[in-house]
Amino acid sequence: NYITEVLRQGAVAVVAGFQGIDEHQQITTLGRGGSDTTAVALAAALDAERCEIYTDVEGVFTADPRIEPRARLLEKISYDEMMEMASLGSKVLQSRSVDLAAKYKLQLVVRSAFGEGEGTLITPEEPGIEAPAVNNVSCDKKQSKLTAQGVADRPGIAASLFGNLAEKSIAVDMIVQNVSEEGLTDISITVNSDAAAEAERIMIETHASFGARRIMRDDNVAKVSVVGIGMKSQAGVAARAFAALARDRINIQMISTSEISISVIVVEGQADEAIRSLHREFIA
Repeated sequence: NYITEVLRQGAVAVVAGFQGIDEHQQITTLGRGGSDTTAVALAAALDAERCEIYTDVEGVFTADPRIEPRARLLEKISYDEMMEMASLGSKVLQSRSVDLAAKYKLQLVVRSAFGEGEGTLITPEEPGIEAPAVNNVSCDKKQSKLTAQGVADRPGIAASLFGNLAEKSIAVDMIVQNVSEEGLTDISITVNSDAAAEAERIMIETHASFGARRIMRDDNVAKVSVVGIGMKSQAGVAARAFAALARDRINIQMISTSEISISVIVVEGQADEAIRSLHREFIA
């Protein structure tokens, strides 16, 4: 109400977007991307049609230009693609801000604060059937892989393992289970690297409850993903992605898919080459 009144008077409201009030009425920071979320929330509250985010990049690119020199600026992408990219490692926008914009059907624009470019429009409009299979290659290097080896292959084991992690609010990303020998299985998961030590500690302390012989941790991994709404209508995207990585001798350790993305875990030292390989295959 106060901001609305200020605007009605013709003044400019300056809001510290990365700060807020917690449940104890104390000033706190909102975390990475908090200003983006605040900007979208204000735009929605003020019934704006469009929210422009000014940042230090020109907009949303097909890949990180620092890694792939041929990355190009995207003029327009859908909410779904942007949310997927944000969750898979893209640092341009925080996923909560995109989710909020989608909820209130706000147009979002990401553009540079230091240039005159139009930036990237993020819109509820989905491209037609001619949409490219892949619009972006993202990477998340803050990943760790943990493996519980020699787990008994019986009902309830996975529930015990993931229940222990959930109790400590550790979010599990990718999951792979494979049979190692008769009656035993290996379960591999990935978590954010900031939570890896705590996840490892919990798994070691509780391994008896789910019957693991050994817990292994690998911090030398990265998640590389291709994102594109065109995957919904095009076949063979995964086959092309895996073939491109194979040609460049990049080994895939884990695989995860959604309706509009394919993610792989690779050795961190090969992550940049994986980005270039997939960008070359699908975009340029």
